[in-house]
Amino acid sequence: QLQLVESGGGLVQPGGSLRLSCAASGGGIISRYYTMGWFRQAPGKEREGISSISSSGSSLKYADSVKGRFTISRDNAKNTVYLQMNSLKPEDTAIYYCAARNGPGVTHVQALYDYWGQGTQVTVSS
Repeated sequence: QLQLVESGGGLVQPGGSLRLSCAASGGGIISRYYTMGWFRQAPGKEREGISSISSSGSSLKYADSVKGRFTISRDNAKNTVYLQMNSLKPEDTAIYYCAARNGPGVTHVQALYDYWGQGTQVTVSS
C-alpha cells in the first residue's frame, strides 16, 4: 500500500512562491510504476488536476491555469515529487493533493489515480 504525504503548504503573499513536496512510502520505488499528479480543491469548488508527471519524468502536463507559473518535478531516488509554485495568486488558494497512478500516461483524470495524500493547505493572501 503506497502512502503519500504532502508538505510545504502555508500562507504566502500574492506574487510569492512555495514548493510543495510529496513523499511516497510503502509501495516500493515510485519510479518503476507510478505516474504522479498534483490536484487542488478550492473552497466551494470541485477538485481539479493541475499537473502530472510520468514515471521517468519525461512527460509533463499542466492545467492552463498554472502553466508558466508552476513546475512539477520528481526525484525518484528520494521517492519524492515536487510542485514549485511561483507568481502565486489569491485564486491559487486551495488544499493541494498529491496522487499516484499505477500506470502510464500523464493525466488529470482523478478516477485513474490509485493513491491519494491527505493534502496541504496553500493560502495566498496579503
